[in-house]
Amino acid sequence: MDNEFLRNVYVYGTEFWNFYNKQNKKVQDKIDWVIALIRTLKIVPEKFLKHLTGTDGLYEIRVKVGNNIFRIFCFFDEDNLIILLNGFQKKAMKTPKNEIQKAKKLKYEYYEDKKEK
Repeated sequence: MDNEFLRNVYVYGTEFWNFYNKQNKKVQDKIDWVIALIRTLKIVPEKFLKHLTGTDGLYEIRVKVGNNIFRIFCFFDEDNLIILLNGFQKKAMKTPKNEIQKAKKLKYEYYEDKKEK
């Protein structure tokens, strides 16, 4: 694997950083590692990045540290730009609807802000 980035990552708003900064160093390191994989691998395994069924282009970045599972919602803009939205610790089999709604709202706001520029 070379050090060239195939994808760029941009954090929209503060939701992701609020989530990230609450995590311990081990979790932050794993999040950083998974994001680096997504930036550099041509084909990202579904284990790390998966499309959310029933959504308009939302993906979840999947991070596992020990028995703890974390999800970060994102979407693609202009093919190789990944926009990070919000994250949470997954404690149940189903992804909480309020987290998906939050991600949809943030995605909408991103495009509204982009129109104004």
